[in-house]
Amino acid sequence: MTRILIYAALLAAVSAYAFMRGRSDERIAAAVCVIASLVSVALLGPVRQRYSGVETGVLIVDLATLAAFTWLALKSERFWPLWISGLQLTTTMGHLLKAVDSNLIPLAYGAALRSWSYPILIIVAVGTWRGEHRRRHPVPAPA
Repeated sequence: MTRILIYAALLAAVSAYAFMRGRSDERIAAAVCVIASLVSVALLGPVRQRYSGVETGVLIVDLATLAAFTWLALKSERFWPLWISGLQLTTTMGHLLKAVDSNLIPLAYGAALRSWSYPILIIVAVGTWRGEHRRRHPVPAPA
């Protein structure tokens, strides 16, 4: 339960920061994180069966999230969206591992899906901070 509260607090804090101080890239990334988190929780299987097989609903959400982050990375002028797209690809590969080896321990499968969410949020926060810093302290044009 503590893990869920920590993630929810981090998601809320990073999203609020990105919406208040970020540019469109940061806001889009934060919105994708919030929507993906809420929809994933809603689509998880029953607790007793959770992660015992491929979580199809979560797989669809993860693929849509990967598509959104990849689109953001391709349109952005910043480098950090490439990182979140790559980390989301790593998350999505967890589903492939479970599909290939159905004996994969449910705990390992669940950890593979959840563990990269924290670094993604941290990267969004750092991207927001750097963008805000760049706006407040512009680099003068060369003479």
